Amino acid sequence: MSAAPSSVPPDASASSAFADPADLAAELKRVAETATAWPFEEARKLVERLKRHPKDEVLFETGYGPSGLPHIGTFGEVARTTMVRHAFRVLTQDKVKTRLVAFSDDMDGLRKVPDNVPNKEMLQKALGLPLTKVPDPFGTHDSFGEHNNARLRAFLDAFGFQYEFMSATDCYLSGRFDATLLKVLHHYEKVMNVMLPSLREERAASYSPFLPLCPRTGRVLQVPILEHHVKHGTVTYEDPDTKEKVTVPVTGGGCKLQWKPDWAMRWVALGVDYEMAGKDLIDSVKLSSQIAKALGGEPPEGFNYELFLDEKGQKISKSKGNGLSIEDWLTYASPESLSLFMFQSPRSGKRLFFDVIPRNVDDYFGFLGKYEEQDWKLRLGNPVWHIHAGLPPRVEMPVSFTMLLNLASASNTEDESVLWGFLNRHVPGVSAETHPKLAELVGYAVKYFHDFVKPNKVFRAPDAVEQEALATLDAALAALPAGASADDIQNALYDVARPIERYQDLKAKGATPERPGVSIEWFNTLYQVLLGLGRGPRFGSFVEIYGVAETRELIRKALAGELATA
Repeated sequence: MSAAPSSVPPDASASSAFADPADLAAELKRVAETATAWPFEEARKLVERLKRHPKDEVLFETGYGPSGLPHIGTFGEVARTTMVRHAFRVLTQDKVKTRLVAFSDDMDGLRKVPDNVPNKEMLQKALGLPLTKVPDPFGTHDSFGEHNNARLRAFLDAFGFQYEFMSATDCYLSGRFDATLLKVLHHYEKVMNVMLPSLREERAASYSPFLPLCPRTGRVLQVPILEHHVKHGTVTYEDPDTKEKVTVPVTGGGCKLQWKPDWAMRWVALGVDYEMAGKDLIDSVKLSSQIAKALGGEPPEGFNYELFLDEKGQKISKSKGNGLSIEDWLTYASPESLSLFMFQSPRSGKRLFFDVIPRNVDDYFGFLGKYEEQDWKLRLGNPVWHIHAGLPPRVEMPVSFTMLLNLASASNTEDESVLWGFLNRHVPGVSAETHPKLAELVGYAVKYFHDFVKPNKVFRAPDAVEQEALATLDAALAALPAGASADDIQNALYDVARPIERYQDLKAKGATPERPGVSIEWFNTLYQVLLGLGRGPRFGSFVEIYGVAETRELIRKALAGELATA
């Protein structure tokens, strides 16, 4: 993800018919106006918004609740919003200033102790305090809120996002929100009329949009408001411990807002034009939008994305720490593959667990490989254009990530040099210096193999039909000429399986009773019996890189019962 994306790739004219960058910008704008990629659909909504409400700057916002450590969904929201921002810049040819604010709701009171932090007893004693007043259980920052904010910023910075960090605590205490907070007080009844129908009867009886900060304890109080004074800019409540009436200003950090009114207030105070949110917040978006209108503002554009699910199909949570973390993904795969995961089908629910990583790595390089040969219409629909803000790199990737995992599995190695030996057989002279991205992939593959492939390898003993097929395959491989290509090997695989009824596929394209197709079951059998894996890439390509002799040795071990008992 580019830190400061240009609306026009400076070197794009080298691969296009446009020598003048201005002409190229105009062409990109023309194509973008009908582009079907979802970031352009969102950006066009902003273009229409500007026609209704002209302004010199468009503000994009993402929100973060630092009650738990930042998770991968938080990154996803920033990545996706950045993609919309870049699409908007192309549509407007960068003639409208844009900003992206990453906002932290760090003045919220700590309601419960997260599951995935140390020193839980320390946090238990701090329940109710604003997150920026809660001690840091990690001992690295002045508060828990500041610790989590730093984690978020460090990651966004490492990714090169162009954004401005904004803290709720700073905005409340500095007076930045004061004018809009007074608007909320002035329209108190309107805000209540929006919120009360959405609440349970018991909750509605004590609800107020304002949450006083107790002058005595510093805690954020969820207490009924007895009086609100528009003229004085104050609210009055009863201290739940002393039973005394207390009056505090709604400005200057004397109060904060309940989160739905707070969201609306922030939209109005900052002039937010675009903010997306998870599908679980659809009703909240509607209520906050109504409140924003009651305050005289215009709610932002945006859409509701589907939630990420863990391996059990449950929503991932900052406090639970389930699902993949940002660090987890980047241990085993590139940042670009993570961005691809975020780009693909944002309105569809997706499992976010370790087994999705290899597919996204390979898909990323697949899209990258197609880009140079595409026209601008196809390029603007290609995920890598959005991932790299219009400047996808040129990368030669001679093998897939899945292939590297299978090579590691076949050789049972965690030694990168062993994988490089196989690769040099496939592409003579290839090295970390000539192919740095491949070198990254080799490193990721070794880690992924050690943690996820090796512990889960289950070799299946071949049955009688499979034993005969493997023996025939061994003979076919032995008969191949030296230096046989992947296609030659794949054809030999087909020829071995075609006469075997179990592996025949009469529904395959071009299949006839005399020459049936070959089903995927044959290739799955090879992976299950020879590699202990459920599936893999094109087997002929695997054998070409791994070696015919080495593959025949696997067959020998399988037939001798050495693999299934290993």
